[in-house]
Amino acid sequence: MALTCDFKETIKARVQRDPAFREELIKEAIRCIHAGDVDTGKAVMRDYINATIGFEELGNLTHKSPKSLIQMFEPKGNPQARTLFKVISQIQKYEGV
Repeated sequence: MALTCDFKETIKARVQRDPAFREELIKEAIRCIHAGDVDTGKAVMRDYINATIGFEELGNLTHKSPKSLIQMFEPKGNPQARTLFKVISQIQKYEGV
């Protein structure tokens, strides 16, 4: 089921105004990945990235092309562990977690 624009905008607005919510999104993404639910973890991480740092800035920080990062977090994307952990590390630094 596809998410509506209203839902995405609601999440984005909450992420931008609520630091605790942002931190919980990061934690939830990591928990999902750690538990083996990589698809859900990637989806949560993608929502966080879109609502905060953006793929352009994340690409600058990780030295990866934004297009490659976008593809990595798509439902059929298959991230390498090294790149995924680099992204998580940069997001944690960005968020101060």
